[in-house]
Amino acid sequence: MDKTISSLADAVAGIPDGAVVMIGGFGGSGAPIELIHALIDRFLATGSPRDLTVVNNNAGNGHVGLAALIEQGMVRKLVCSFPRSADPRVFTERYLAGEIELELVPQGTLAERIRAGGAGIPAFYTPTSFGTDLAKGKPVEEFDGRPYVRELWLKADYALVKAHRGDTLGNLVFNKAARNFNPLMCMAAANAIVQVSEIVAPGAIDPETVVTPGIFVQGLVEVSDPAQEEDLNRAEARYPEIAA
Repeated sequence: MDKTISSLADAVAGIPDGAVVMIGGFGGSGAPIELIHALIDRFLATGSPRDLTVVNNNAGNGHVGLAALIEQGMVRKLVCSFPRSADPRVFTERYLAGEIELELVPQGTLAERIRAGGAGIPAFYTPTSFGTDLAKGKPVEEFDGRPYVRELWLKADYALVKAHRGDTLGNLVFNKAARNFNPLMCMAAANAIVQVSEIVAPGAIDPETVVTPGIFVQGLVEVSDPAQEEDLNRAEARYPEIAA
């Protein structure tokens, strides 16, 4: 089955209001900037999608990517590990104004909750967060004399991720550290939409190097020269660009 999508606009066309959307990346590494901006373009043209719950490692930087998504008022709730990053002004302002909810999750717990969602494991126990505000209201059990907090899986309606290469069947290879949360999110989402620098024919990727099998990918679109969040922020870019 050819999973190639012809345009970024078509790739994000099915995301509805109120969807849970996982967005890959560790800061700018592996962040699908072009898919995020295509979602903003759709919102500006149609007013949808809105009231999104976004799962990401951080809260965005500057005025591009995830930060731009938040700045447009499209995000109702953010589930993340690091709401305080290099330049989180957009999220900070929205949060202090009561315009966005935050669910703070320790980074390892976030990764494991996403992995559990993809593996069909509804809950697991971890010692992380025990005795802190993050554990309030959560069941605690003792194993080998140590208290563990029960955490629930995280699943999503859509995942927007970035890979290096993909074949038309959806098999993916990632570029070094840009791999981060992206493979887990492909597994945990009902619909994984992937931007890749190059789409190749089946068989062009050595099976031994495939990180995410195509069974976990519903669509991929080629972005041959993807933007890097840090480069955009150094250039003081904004999305969408504000006319002078």
